[in-house]
Amino acid sequence: MNENAQHRLKRNALAVAHAIGLFLAMLIICMPGIWIVLSSFRPTVEIMAKPPVWIPQDLSLDAYTAMFSGIGQGGIPIVSYFRNSLIISVTSTVISIAIGMAGGYAFARYRFKAKSAIFLGLMLTRTVPGIALSLPLFFVYARLGIIDTHFGLILVYVALNVPFTIWLIDGFFRQVPKDLAEAAQIDGCTRWQAFWQVEFPLAGPGIASAGIFAFLTSWNEFALASQLTRSVTSKTLPVGLLDYTSEFTIDWRGMCALAVVMIVPALALTFVVQKHLVSGLTSGAVKG
Repeated sequence: MNENAQHRLKRNALAVAHAIGLFLAMLIICMPGIWIVLSSFRPTVEIMAKPPVWIPQDLSLDAYTAMFSGIGQGGIPIVSYFRNSLIISVTSTVISIAIGMAGGYAFARYRFKAKSAIFLGLMLTRTVPGIALSLPLFFVYARLGIIDTHFGLILVYVALNVPFTIWLIDGFFRQVPKDLAEAAQIDGCTRWQAFWQVEFPLAGPGIASAGIFAFLTSWNEFALASQLTRSVTSKTLPVGLLDYTSEFTIDWRGMCALAVVMIVPALALTFVVQKHLVSGLTSGAVKG
């Protein structure tokens, strides 16, 4: 009995230590985001204070009021930037997922010449940093006349996202047994119906993960967008952060407020899709 009590005590102590460790790790990971949110409500004096002011003394919504009250009155065109980001991110994500599904399924299910070499080539494109492409892309886009357009950024983001989406979706399709699709075809389904009704739902978690990655990459990308956009008609929210900088000053509070506006849709999308990920993992189980 004494040994059981000691074992139970040790197990409880380990559980508490594990919980504390997870809490501290999450606190460290979330600290930059928490600091941005707090800085959007506090005056610049507190933001720039040395030593730093950890507990805010004066909170206000002035940065958000200034951001949205200036719409259409010469202020920062937050609505236009948000619309541009949404159009570019959603369109590039949809195209990337469509190409990624086709490519991932082809690599997972079919055999063709130079399959491994093509797959390796796609993966190697991910090793090139996006900023290294900014100068050649600028010259090419200038020749084609697509600088400062939605189409130009969508094209770049699709090219950046497709290799990863193909790789991720390919892995999930490989986990779906071929026998399921073959059984569906024997039962009267066409090859297309077997894909949509059997294989696609089981690979749904991977496709949703690829969609989250592609959207967040397009939504948060700054380096290429800053080089390929010029006007309000095409600037995205990350590039709009530069509007808070001038020759001698930086509006840190306003910049943090815009960063919060950027974070909210990304968090909302991740939360919504996360539920679909969980349901897909549970309902997609194959019962023997």
